[in-house]
Amino acid sequence: MPLPHPKSVLASVSTGLVGLALALVAQAPAWAQVKIGVITSATGPVATVGISQKNAVALLPKKVGDATIDYVYFDDASDPTQSVALTKKLLDEQHVDAIIGPSGSPHSLAMVQFVADAQTPMLAPVGTVSVVLPMDDKKKWVFKTTQNDNLICDALVGHMKKVGVKTAAFIGFSDAYGESWHQEFTAQAAAAGIKVVADERYARSDASVTAQSLKILSAAPDAVLVAGVGTAAVLPQATLYDQGYKGRIYQTHGAATPDFFRIGGSKVEGTVLAASLMLVLPEIPDSNPSKKIAQGFIDGYVKLYGQPPATFGANVYDAGLLLERAIPQALKKGKPGTVAFRAGLRDALEGTRDLVATQGVYNMSPQDHSGFDDRGRVLIVVKDGAWKLLKD
Repeated sequence: MPLPHPKSVLASVSTGLVGLALALVAQAPAWAQVKIGVITSATGPVATVGISQKNAVALLPKKVGDATIDYVYFDDASDPTQSVALTKKLLDEQHVDAIIGPSGSPHSLAMVQFVADAQTPMLAPVGTVSVVLPMDDKKKWVFKTTQNDNLICDALVGHMKKVGVKTAAFIGFSDAYGESWHQEFTAQAAAAGIKVVADERYARSDASVTAQSLKILSAAPDAVLVAGVGTAAVLPQATLYDQGYKGRIYQTHGAATPDFFRIGGSKVEGTVLAASLMLVLPEIPDSNPSKKIAQGFIDGYVKLYGQPPATFGANVYDAGLLLERAIPQALKKGKPGTVAFRAGLRDALEGTRDLVATQGVYNMSPQDHSGFDDRGRVLIVVKDGAWKLLKD
C-alpha cells in the first residue's frame, strides 16, 4: 500500500488541531467584561456625601460568575454641569453598561435625559424621589438606592403626631432635595392634622440663615423639620438653638453623617430623624436580615480607611449588590457593551425581589424603582453626642 503524501498528513493534522481548538473554545466558560461608570462628589460642597461614596467603590464586586467588572470613576466636584459632562463621557467614550451616581439630587436629575437617550441604567444614591417618580419613559432607566422621601417622612410625621405636635415649620434646601421634601412633608402633615406655619429655604452654600430662622421663631411652631444634607443640615438647627428655640427638631436621613455631631455639638442633642439601621447597628437585633450585610460593609470599609463609613457610602455599596444580582440575568440577553445587555440589565434591576442589602430589603417593580419598605428605616435620636435607637 502506498504511503500518504507528507502534505496530506500535515493537512490532516492541521485540520484536527483546528477542530480540537474549536471544541475547547466551545466548552470553555463564556468571558465578558462589564463596564460600570461611577460619579460622586468627592470635592466641593457635597463632599460630605461623596467622599464615603467614592471610598465604597473599592468594596464593589469585581467579578460575577465568569464576568469581570471594570469601574470607571469620576469626581464631579459637586457641580451638576460637570456631572452631565462626565455622564456624556462615560456614555459616548467609555461605553459603560450602567452608571452609579452622582451624589447630589440636582446632579442626578440633570442626568436622567442622557441615560434614557443612551438606554443605560443609572443607580442614583440620592435622596429626592423625583429622579424615579412620576415614572415615565425616561425615568424607567433610573433606580434609587436610598429610601424614598415618603417612607422617611411617614416615620417622622408619625412621631410628631405621637408626641402631640400640632404646628410645625419647614426649612429646606432651595433645590430639588428641599422641594421634594417640602411637597412630601406638607402633604403628610396635613393628613395628620399638623399645621405647617412657616416655610423657608436656604442654599447649600449659605453661611447664615438668620432671617429664615427669625421667621420660624415668630411663628412659634411646636416642631421644626430641617431638610438638608451633610454638614449643611446643621446650620438651621444651630441658628435656632442660638436664638432660643425650645421646640423639637427633626432631620431627614440626609443629616446622617458623623460630621453632624462634630459641627453641631450640644446644639443637635435631642434631634429625631428616620434613617438607615446602620447608624445604630449594635442596637439592631441579629434577626434583622440586613444586620450581617451592613456589618460586613462597615468592617470592610474600616479595614481600608480606618474609620466607619457614612450611610451615603452604603448607598453605593447597595448599588453594587443590585448589579451583582442583575448582571447574570442580563448576560442571557446580550453581551456587555450592547443595547440588548443594557436593556436586560434594566429589566433585571426592575425585577429585583427580596435582595437583602445594608439598609433594608429591595423589592423593585415597574412602579417602584427604590424598593424599600418599612425595613429600610428606623427612628433615631441624638443622645450624648451619638445616634441612638428611639424606643419611645
